[in-house]
Amino acid sequence: MNRLRLAVIGTGALGRHHARILSNMSDVELVAAVDPNEANGRAVADACGTTWLADYSSLWGRIDAAVVVVPTTLHLAVARDFISRGIPLLVEKPLAATVEQGRELVELSRRHNTILQVGHVERFNPAIQTAWRNVDAPRYIRAERLSPYSFRSIDIGVTHDLMIHDLDLLLSQVSAPLRKLEAWGICLMGGREDIVQARLFFENGCIADLSASRVHPEARRAFHIWSAQSCISADLNAKKVTRYAVTPSLMYGQSPVEQARTAGADISQLKQQVFDKWINVTELEVQDHDALTAELSHFLHCVRTSESPLVDGEQGLRALELAEQIVAAVEVHQWDGDSRGRIGPHLLPFEMPTRRAA
Repeated sequence: MNRLRLAVIGTGALGRHHARILSNMSDVELVAAVDPNEANGRAVADACGTTWLADYSSLWGRIDAAVVVVPTTLHLAVARDFISRGIPLLVEKPLAATVEQGRELVELSRRHNTILQVGHVERFNPAIQTAWRNVDAPRYIRAERLSPYSFRSIDIGVTHDLMIHDLDLLLSQVSAPLRKLEAWGICLMGGREDIVQARLFFENGCIADLSASRVHPEARRAFHIWSAQSCISADLNAKKVTRYAVTPSLMYGQSPVEQARTAGADISQLKQQVFDKWINVTELEVQDHDALTAELSHFLHCVRTSESPLVDGEQGLRALELAEQIVAAVEVHQWDGDSRGRIGPHLLPFEMPTRRAA
């Protein structure tokens, strides 16, 4: 098999991991690690046994595909240069800084018939893959994505930085149109929202509650999915998935509540039987693989076969559109119940930095 020639554009907190993984793939030649910051770029390039470049203009004709891991506000300008030359691209999430920019990239990839994959890496998390395989027609979804403040991705708020992962996962499973949404949030560290809570109502009756925070003491990524048959609880960090399902004894037998009302009922024994006789608890098997490696391998497969990526530009755009709706709702939330009170995420008593236009 011929080795694919790739370059990584951006060697920051995430780009260096893309470069590391690609440099260890036997079917890949990592041609360059590109970053205008020489210290960062050289360090990553040296560690990966490749060349550092300050810019990518010398790569034309030398690579088969690229991975773009630059700040979100630069996605359009950088990705456009590659796509317009027909170079397959993996762009880190979110697809772009705005919906309009995202649409431009999707249209450009369509016009040039070029692969555009968006880095929603959670699609490749084995825990969420196991969870989705074991649930049918979700009726209620609760997602938590909490993280300590990383001092990266400060050009975007927590909705586009963290919550967008869960928006993509949600949209991959709930195909019904969105009926309405409610959202509120708070700015703590800068001019953009750092904590957001959103509730989404879909036309098929499914409801989703999403929580995202990048000022939490500890990292937490969890999904809880309710259907008519069971409840699936997935810890995306620990890669642990648990299914809770009612047993035939509960479905077709006497209600334990009715038993508890019976004279002389042994309440202590009934309590012990809840997660045995009445509700079955199963730890589902989860394959242990690295999600980022799986995402990059999938991208390489698509480059070789011309297959459409699991998360293509259109799907990345859908998540971006929903993220913008949530941010818009956060901006107009009335904390005091009317337009004369506090509105939006700036609740702190001191002056916050003015939001810069993307």
